[in-house]
Amino acid sequence: MKKIILLLLILCGVNITYAQYKPVNQGSSLKFTIKNLGFDVDGSFGGLDGVINFDPDNADAANFDVTVDAATVNTDNNLRDEHLRGDSYFDVKNNPKIRLLSTKVTGKRGTYLLTGKLTIKGKTQAIAFSFTTAPYAGGYQFKGSFKIKRKDFGIGGTSTIADELDVNLDVFAKKG
Repeated sequence: MKKIILLLLILCGVNITYAQYKPVNQGSSLKFTIKNLGFDVDGSFGGLDGVINFDPDNADAANFDVTVDAATVNTDNNLRDEHLRGDSYFDVKNNPKIRLLSTKVTGKRGTYLLTGKLTIKGKTQAIAFSFTTAPYAGGYQFKGSFKIKRKDFGIGGTSTIADELDVNLDVFAKKG
């Protein structure tokens, strides 16, 4: 009985140590820019979900497991967006979520480095990028950017679209 009580106290202590947050759509944005025929095409995703365990004074204990709804892809062109939801691009029928899972977070108060895995269309690639954070409305605002290659994720094949794209994150997370 003493071992069970000790185990419960330890588990409760772990929950107290890590502040758990949930990303929310309101106040957040996930945007991308890619060249098509030499012109910038901007787009965005919504449907944020997941869990963020974050303590600004203990980055080593932080972890992120966040998804977006792939079907929410929006480039302000309905025809293009439907095409992007199809098999040769995001294949949202079989791959409804895009997932970012951290494997390590380092840094000091305000500026951090996230190392993790990004999964798009069932393909997972290693990723690392810096981000900043600040307290905001009872939670935290996380901001960062990175580049990825769409072909690494089997998106689009050969076309007039550039392989590399820029992704900008501005995610608000509140206590869950």
